Amino acid sequence: MLSVSNVSKTYAGRTLFSGVSFHINRGEKIGLIGPNGAGKSTLFSLLLRETTPDDGLVTMEKNLDFGFLPQESAPVDDMTVLELATSHVHEHSRWEAEPKAKRILKGLAFRETDFDRNARTLSGGWVMRAHLARLLVQEPDLLLLDEPTNHLDLESLIWFQNYLQGYPGAILMISHDREFLNALTGAILEIANSKVNRYRGNYDSYLVEKAAREEQLKGAFENQQKEIAKLQQWADRFKAKANFASRAQDKLKMIDRMEKLDGPAAAAKQVKFRFPQPQRSGQRVLTLKGLDFSYGETPVYSGLDFEIERGERIVLVGPNGAGKSTLLKLLAGALEPQAGKRELGYNVKQGYFAQYRGDVLNMKHTVLQSAMDLPSRPGENMCRTLLGSFLFHGDDVFKPVGVLSGGEKSRLALVRLLLDPPNLLLMDEPTTHLDMGSIDALIGALEDYEGTLVFISHDVHFIRGMAKGVIHIAGGVLTPYAGDYQYFLDKTKATSAREALTAGLTNNQPGAWEAPKKAFSPPKSKEQKRLEAEARNARSKGKKDLEKNVARIEEELAALEKRKLELVELLQDGATYADAAKFKSLSEEMAQIEPRVATKTAAWEKAASELEALIAKEAAG
Repeated sequence: MLSVSNVSKTYAGRTLFSGVSFHINRGEKIGLIGPNGAGKSTLFSLLLRETTPDDGLVTMEKNLDFGFLPQESAPVDDMTVLELATSHVHEHSRWEAEPKAKRILKGLAFRETDFDRNARTLSGGWVMRAHLARLLVQEPDLLLLDEPTNHLDLESLIWFQNYLQGYPGAILMISHDREFLNALTGAILEIANSKVNRYRGNYDSYLVEKAAREEQLKGAFENQQKEIAKLQQWADRFKAKANFASRAQDKLKMIDRMEKLDGPAAAAKQVKFRFPQPQRSGQRVLTLKGLDFSYGETPVYSGLDFEIERGERIVLVGPNGAGKSTLLKLLAGALEPQAGKRELGYNVKQGYFAQYRGDVLNMKHTVLQSAMDLPSRPGENMCRTLLGSFLFHGDDVFKPVGVLSGGEKSRLALVRLLLDPPNLLLMDEPTTHLDMGSIDALIGALEDYEGTLVFISHDVHFIRGMAKGVIHIAGGVLTPYAGDYQYFLDKTKATSAREALTAGLTNNQPGAWEAPKKAFSPPKSKEQKRLEAEARNARSKGKKDLEKNVARIEEELAALEKRKLELVELLQDGATYADAAKFKSLSEEMAQIEPRVATKTAAWEKAASELEALIAKEAAG
């Protein structure tokens, strides 16, 4: 259905591809991998015909239907979530597409009450989910997906993975998630050394086949080098002797005529660095005693006792909504319990890495300044090395923090945490927005970490590399497993390493997995139903008011942040410095806008929390 023939492409003076050829056939599911900057996004751009190759051809079947999901920031028109999900369906079949769209939206964790929400009121991550739903409803012949799991929670990811297994079209996907690639792909395209090499099978098969190919290439190269050395030695020995001069020349011609094999490519070096180690804490790092916590009237924990000891590396697992992130926030002190107490141990300094950490960053700093502006005063070389391994290359380190995307800010916050690590690390999905090399760099960094680690992740590769203990959370109950993730899988007889992260345990059969069941409720009286209906109506009105308030504040905050970015650019413009009056005026405006953004952000967080609590209450009751 699509062919790439002898394609070459140079960008900014660097050759991304040279003589690349491959085919994509109908129904194939292919993973596209390669280090950051290798050209994955450029290849997508060539396939989408947004750019043209310098040489070669990209050909495809007539009327081939494409669908493309970028990694971040897809546009949104003034439409509802459901209208967006059905927006690329032909008019005459839209009535058929609507039920399908609703099923897909629910699979991606939208509630029915979200279907009529204006898509512009959604956060960036939910906008990407809505666009993903649109593509699945559209069902194009070829889906091009760029890191499609970045914005999905674990249960949505599993639903999406299962859905794609039955997808009738072809898929070419960029992903850092090894488990996702293993479950879906029948072939891997790897961009390396300006070439695109095709491997059969999933990601694990690719690793085996690549190792075998490299061993064969290494052997062939070494044999050829031995043959060349042998011929050269003969020629050098006899070229000065009249009787053998012609034969010596023949040996040299044989060397010239050989099609020289390339030597084995140097393996990409995993970044290894020795970051400053934290001070040693006491044996008892953190204790929760008799903790009660609820969202509104929805209880999450009651009388919770929990203790973390020095050196533990614990992953939190359990069904969606079981309270994993809530527990991490309680451990971090980011949530205040209704009862009980939280006690930090002796000499404990904690660091909490949530998925969005813009609050710890100075928007006026450059990326490099942000990395260096820490109490540990790391040197520039160390900072540049670590920034490079987390996808900040070359002049990227001179970008103002204020213009970074959400994913870039998250990576920068992670770099800062590693450069000045506390002795208690609490991390929520730290591998989001990282490529495979960066995930391995993070694992390598944390292997040397001498502190205590508690984390949540849906990346099985990261969990296997980090976890020395597992805590399963369900129904407010914490069940510890004193072993690594494989020990947990063996003990629970789980059949899938990914799905085990969200499964529930039966009470009477430890080790057997099932979905959490709803408790039995007796039939309700007419009076009870009437009272509940009145309460629902009141909550519905309150919810609509809250939604309007959140949308209004988001709009005002977006305008302030837009103006703030404009001011950052103007203040960095050399021409501004030449006009003293203008520079003073812009500086004063910047000084005034900072507290306004902070105040508006606090107002948004308060309103969003109230709305979240109300939604949680609705879901529970």
